[in-house]
Amino acid sequence: MNIFHILLSLPTNFDWPLQQFDIKNAFWHGDLEEEVYMELPPRFMKDSMRNKVCKLNKALYDLKQSPKAWFGRFAKAMKNIGYCQSQGDHTLFIRHSEKGRIIALIV
Repeated sequence: MNIFHILLSLPTNFDWPLQQFDIKNAFWHGDLEEEVYMELPPRFMKDSMRNKVCKLNKALYDLKQSPKAWFGRFAKAMKNIGYCQSQGDHTLFIRHSEKGRIIALIV
């Protein structure tokens, strides 16, 4: 049984609160580690710009590097606010609250 199924069964069995959310536009916030260039969109193509390209500073949807770039930034942010990233499953982040509660976040 993978970690996702285990974490999902705990709130069900122990009547713990469970929250789920969706991040819209997530891949727009990923920082690229390497240089990525793209052709200009057709509506911006003019005769004088036919041999020009755009250098991307941020990840875009449909870019192979987007999921990795976004997750890298997300993991860094979670660590900065006190979450520990699991070594067994890198998509799992755990934080112990001052009240003795455990917050588990899985992406």
